[in-house]
Amino acid sequence: MGKSSKDKRDAYYRLAKEQGWRARSAFKLLQLDEEFNLFEDVTRVVDLCAAPGSWSQVLSRVLIKGEKFGRCAWQDREAKFRQHMLNVVPSNATPDQEKPISKDEAPQAQLKPRKDVKIVSIDLQPISPLPGIITLRADITHPATVPLLLKALDPDYDPETMNQQASQPVDLVISDGAPDVTGLHDLDIYVQSQLLFAALNLALCVLKPGGKFVAKIFRGRNVDLLYAQLKIFFEKVYVAKPRSSRASSVEAFIVCINFQPPEGFKASLEEPLGVGNRLPKMLADQNAVAPITAPVLMQNYQTGAWDVTPERTQMADEHGIEEVEVDDLSTEPHDKDIRWIAPFVACGDLSAFDSDASYKLPDDHVSLDPVQPPTAPPYKRAIEIRRANGGAYGKPPGK
Repeated sequence: MGKSSKDKRDAYYRLAKEQGWRARSAFKLLQLDEEFNLFEDVTRVVDLCAAPGSWSQVLSRVLIKGEKFGRCAWQDREAKFRQHMLNVVPSNATPDQEKPISKDEAPQAQLKPRKDVKIVSIDLQPISPLPGIITLRADITHPATVPLLLKALDPDYDPETMNQQASQPVDLVISDGAPDVTGLHDLDIYVQSQLLFAALNLALCVLKPGGKFVAKIFRGRNVDLLYAQLKIFFEKVYVAKPRSSRASSVEAFIVCINFQPPEGFKASLEEPLGVGNRLPKMLADQNAVAPITAPVLMQNYQTGAWDVTPERTQMADEHGIEEVEVDDLSTEPHDKDIRWIAPFVACGDLSAFDSDASYKLPDDHVSLDPVQPPTAPPYKRAIEIRRANGGAYGKPPGK
């Protein structure tokens, strides 16, 4: 399948090359920013699983170069449109600025770079350099990555004398990482949840109170448990689906706002979520101090058999008197039984391209090469072996 066919089939793939983005995933971050204003008052960011660098490229152009995309660009466009509609033109405006514009015309605003910007990108794959971006080639699931990240954020960090907490925490942690899918949805969802678990633990080590966390997830049957776990650390948790993300895909993005760690909590990759490998011992200690209960046999009026009724337990005190405790079976819901479901938000303008649709290309369309070809793709070795064997069909007979 040629490039022109993919340009027709995937509008965002074509737009990414035309607008200079390394990958189409840049539009996902931009559309998330349109909805949640992720870049407001943000100067320190950590980008996890960053290769090939499209999200880092967005951060570089927005924070370092001062370009405006997403919500900021929309607000400037709306403000400039209202000014021309009301004939409110600045006194120092040029003749070109006095001309009426359409609502869809992008504003030519002056670049406003932000001060003291620090952006660190991490991935197992090498990332081609980006202006102002610190790139680390490391595994986010390994505890040794935390000192490397803290050293990149703070050059004065000493791992021998300081703990695994950032002295200069960051405002935003983003992760667009996903495993190589196998097609087995349950397995893919599990591996993705473990990758998200590692990204969250790393984010808890460097995120400042009030910070934001954005990561890719695969929606499955038990995804509500993930939302409830994230709700412990963040005030607001949303599930977002950008318009540039294909509707046929199970991917979505979890957007966590206002980081509020529990009192006394200290994050560490050696002790994930403050518990780590101590969970079995904690459960054993809790069961050791719990009262001993025994199930009660109750007769089933339909079958006549004696069944174990979990709602009733009997306990004997020091005098040998047994008491039967019956749980409250009222239909009124209890606070502990309420199921919390994260809000689902669709991001992106309805007038934008549909990622699942095919569009007719103009007659003079020229298919462009990718902005940044893969530096070390995982299939590179397989291609070399196939070429050495004579191609896809092997070497001809007798050679």
